[in-house]
Amino acid sequence: MSGGLEVRDVSAGYGHITVLHDVGLTVEPGEICCMLGPNGAGKTTLLLACVGQLPLKSGSVLVDGQPMSSRRASRAAALGIGFVPDNRGLFLQLTVAENLKLVHPWRSSLDEVADLFPALPPLMSRQVGLLSGGEQQMVAIAKAVLFRPRVLLIDELTHGLAPIIAEKLLTMVHGLARQHGTAVLLVEQTVEMALAVSDHALVMRQGHVVMNGTAAEIHARRDLLESHYFGAGHSAA
Repeated sequence: MSGGLEVRDVSAGYGHITVLHDVGLTVEPGEICCMLGPNGAGKTTLLLACVGQLPLKSGSVLVDGQPMSSRRASRAAALGIGFVPDNRGLFLQLTVAENLKLVHPWRSSLDEVADLFPALPPLMSRQVGLLSGGEQQMVAIAKAVLFRPRVLLIDELTHGLAPIIAEKLLTMVHGLARQHGTAVLLVEQTVEMALAVSDHALVMRQGHVVMNGTAAEIHARRDLLESHYFGAGHSAA
């Protein structure tokens, strides 16, 4: 693989508990892969393993062919990994501009943010805690994008958001992937919208990948997808 993200037979977990079992996936530059599955399937655990916040029990994670082997956040950033956690990782008492400058201190302006996120400039002086959920999520994405990541991992982008806002944010992420050649791994619960903007999809259950294919292929097998969410599915596909 010449670039993007590659997860090779990764097993990981917490202490003596193994949550992920031989998980593998690839996301090419400019593509979006959505990771679906019920709560507790291991989706967030995989993202944490990819950014080095959890040690691997076996397997490897590579970004542009380089292994992610350190548990330090600086190592992930140096490799070109951006991460938007499910709690957004924002300082609610600071303004939008202050949040962005915490990760962007070497630039004199935030013009790049204005180009990528036209809705943000009018909010720069607003305290983040006073923004709507959708606006906060936009700030979180902008914060990650300022690192100019080659790989962007996003955990529960649309959680708690109105459908129209969720769709807008997913469309924005799709544009970022295409325009900047970023490989995006997206954990989502809004199945229909996630599949609509994704190139590939995989479904996880109990730490295993139980479905893997193009977004269209996964969508076409909606009955099997639903069975994995509601507990009837067991075989890999």
